[in-house]
Amino acid sequence: MISKMNKLDFLVYHKDYNDFLEQLRSLGVIHISTKQQGTPDKDLQADLQELQNLKSLLHEIDLIGEKDLPADASVADSYSDIVKKLQTLDETKQALVKQKAEVLKDITAFEGWGDFDPQLIDKLKEEGWNIAFYTCPDKQFADTFATNPHIIEISKSKGRTYFISCTKEQLTLEAETVHLPHTRLSVLECEASELENKIQTIEEETVRYKKQQYGALKKHSTHLQERVELQQVRLSGEKLAENSVLLLEGWIPAEHKEEVTRFLENAQCYYEIRMATREDNAPIRLRNNAFTRMYEGITKMYGMPDYGEFDPTPIVAPFFTLFFAFCVGDAGYGIALILLGFYLKQKVKPDMKGMMNLIITLGIATTVLGAIFGTFFGANLLDWDLPDGIKQYIFAGKVEFGGTEYDKSMVLALIIGVIHILVAMTIKAIVATVRYGFTSAISDWSWLLLLVGFIAVGGLSSIEAITPVMSKWAFIVIGSVAGLGIFILNDIRGNILLNIGSGLWGTYNIATGLLGDILSYIRLFALGLSGAMLGGVFNQMAFMINVQIDSVPILGDILTWIFCGLVLVAGHTLNIAMSCLSAFVHPIRLTFVEYFKNVGYGGKGEIYKPFSKIENK
Repeated sequence: MISKMNKLDFLVYHKDYNDFLEQLRSLGVIHISTKQQGTPDKDLQADLQELQNLKSLLHEIDLIGEKDLPADASVADSYSDIVKKLQTLDETKQALVKQKAEVLKDITAFEGWGDFDPQLIDKLKEEGWNIAFYTCPDKQFADTFATNPHIIEISKSKGRTYFISCTKEQLTLEAETVHLPHTRLSVLECEASELENKIQTIEEETVRYKKQQYGALKKHSTHLQERVELQQVRLSGEKLAENSVLLLEGWIPAEHKEEVTRFLENAQCYYEIRMATREDNAPIRLRNNAFTRMYEGITKMYGMPDYGEFDPTPIVAPFFTLFFAFCVGDAGYGIALILLGFYLKQKVKPDMKGMMNLIITLGIATTVLGAIFGTFFGANLLDWDLPDGIKQYIFAGKVEFGGTEYDKSMVLALIIGVIHILVAMTIKAIVATVRYGFTSAISDWSWLLLLVGFIAVGGLSSIEAITPVMSKWAFIVIGSVAGLGIFILNDIRGNILLNIGSGLWGTYNIATGLLGDILSYIRLFALGLSGAMLGGVFNQMAFMINVQIDSVPILGDILTWIFCGLVLVAGHTLNIAMSCLSAFVHPIRLTFVEYFKNVGYGGKGEIYKPFSKIENK
C-alpha cells in the first residue's frame, strides 16, 4: 500500500536558509521537491560531472569483485591524487598499447616471408645484388613469373604468392612491391611480448591501486553526493519578497507529522502542513508486509504509482510467484533454488538478503507446484512407485472439452490468465470509482459484468447446474444490462451517438486485445513443459551411458556412475538456469503488459527520497 503523505510549505529568511537546510538534512525525513529555480552554477556542474565519473570508477571496481575491501588508512590518498595516479597509469598504458600496435603492424608485414636476418639482404646488396620483395595473386605468378630464373618463390598464403627477385641488373616487375621492416621477425615478436607484459603489469597495478583506494573513493563519493543534493535543494527555493525569503515545498509520511511539527516549531521559518490530496503530485513510499515487500522491486522497475493511484505490488506478488512456479514447474528445481537461496543468504551483504528471501520464496512455490504437476528433476512422479493416495493429487493428464482433449496444465494456464485479467479489470473499475465517481466508471463495471457474468453462466450451463432456458435468459439479461452501460451510459453527460461510437471502439479494442492477452498465458504451460522435457532428455542421456571395461568390471561400473552423475549435474544445472531466466522474463511481461494494461496502471509516480545524510538513507 501507499503511505499517506503530508504536504509542507516553508518560508525561510534568506540569511537563515543554509542553516535551515542543514537542519532539514539532519532530521532526515522530509522529501524536498527539487524544482530548480535557478541556473546551476559552474561549481554544481563540475560536481555533477565529477560525481558521474566517480560513480563509473566505483562501478568498475565493483565489477572486479572487491567492493567490500575498505581502504587502508595508511595508503589512502586524496581524491585528486587518486585521479592523477590513475590518469598517469592510463596514459602509460595507452602509450604502450600504441607502441604494441605499431610492432604488431610490422609483424603482420612479415606474413608470408617468415623469419630472416635483414643484415643478410644488406650483405647481398653490398655485393651488387638487387633484392626486391613482391606479392601477387597465385594465378598471376603462375602465368607471368613462375619460369623467370631471377624469381624465387618464398611462400603461398590466402591465394597470394610471396616471392623475391635477385639480379645484378635493375629489374622492374608488374607486381605489388613489399617493404619490410629492417628488423627480424623474431625480434619483433619478442618486443611485442615484452610490451604485452608491460601492459599487463600496468593493468594489474591499476586494479591493485583501485582496490586499495576503494574506501577513499567511496567516502569521497558520499561527501560529493551530499554536496550535490544540498546544492540542488538550495536551488529549489523560490525567491519571494525581493529575494528576502525563499519558499520550499516538501513532503513527509503521515507517521512523522508530530516529529516534524516539533522540529519546525523551534526552527527559524514559517510553515504550513496539510494532508496530501489525490491531486497533489506527492512522492510515493510503499509500505507492505514482509512477503509483498520482496516484490516492490518489480513495481519500481516499471514505475511508481501516482499518489491517487494504487500500489499494484500486493496483487503482483502472489501472481508473479504463481507464474514463476508454473514456468519452472519442477519440484527438484524448487528445492535447488531453496538451498541456493539459503547458501547465498550467508554470503551476501545485508542489503541483498531480501533478494535471497525472494529466491527462497520462489523455490518453495516451485517445489509445491512441481509436486502437484508430478515432476522432479525431469522425472515423472507418476512413473515412480508411490502410494495411490499420493498419485491421485498429481495434476496431470488430459481433460476433454467439446469432444477434444486438452492438457490439464494448459487449461489451468488459461484459467489463471482469465482470473488475472479479471482481477486487473476489477481493480481498474474500483480505482476509477474511487477517484472519479461511479458514473465515470460505468463502462468499466459493465465490461466486468459482461465477462464475469458470461463466464459464470457458461460454466454453470456446462455442468448442467442450470437449465438451457435459464442460461438463455441469463445471457440476455446480462448482455442487455452490460450493453446499456457500454454503449449508452459510458458518458452520462455526453452525446448518445458519441457514446455509441465510443462503445463500439471500446468493444473493438476489447475483442482484439483480450483474446491475445489470454492466449499469452499459454506460454506458462509451454515454458514449464519445455523445461520438464529438457530435464527428461538429460536424464535419458545420463542413464544411457554404459561404460564397460571387461577386464576390470568394477572400475567400469564406477566410471559409468561418474559419467552419469556429471551429465545429470551439468544438464540439470543448465536447465535450471534457462528455466529460471524464462520464468523471470515471461512473468515480468505478463505483469507489465497484460496486467498493467488492463488495470490502467501508469507508473509515473515519484519515489519518496528524504533529504538526509547518505549513510542514513
